[in-house]
Amino acid sequence: MPALEGDPQRLFIGVPVPESTKLALSRQVPSFVPGKPSPLENWHFTLRFLGNTDVARRAKLIERLRATNFGPSFDIEFDTLGAFPNPRRARVIWLGVGRGRERLESVADKAEKAAVETGFEPEPRKFSAHLTVSRLKQPEPIAQFLAKAGRVDAIMRVTEVILYRSEPGRGHSRYSVVAAFPL
Repeated sequence: MPALEGDPQRLFIGVPVPESTKLALSRQVPSFVPGKPSPLENWHFTLRFLGNTDVARRAKLIERLRATNFGPSFDIEFDTLGAFPNPRRARVIWLGVGRGRERLESVADKAEKAAVETGFEPEPRKFSAHLTVSRLKQPEPIAQFLAKAGRVDAIMRVTEVILYRSEPGRGHSRYSVVAAFPL
């Protein structure tokens, strides 16, 4: 049953990956990635996961994000694949950011500040600039896979921050845009 507009929504703040970048990355990431690959349409950078959010808090958050100066648009450069928590016991395979990482971290800090000012608890973990490529059900050693994967060479322009709604479903969650905030 679809959620009603007044119902709490599962939200997160993120940065979208343009279609052209998704295609360029998909050509460079090895065709066999351990685990369950994230579908290209879901590729994004999560700046701040918020969870179930009621209508009043959502409206207040949108107001805060609109008032936030995220700075001008900028480029980021992708570099290598990695794993959380580590390559010996991987649960998530990700693509990291080299050049532009500091700017993306600054945008995440501003999103975090807006969330906390809206009444969300502070995020205990420091933001890590990464794009989730695959998830593994059980921890698995993937150091050999990462060693063979090599470097990815792609650049993307960060032009906006998005407040996304996440709707869990069979297979993968579906994401939709609640509000967009241009840089």
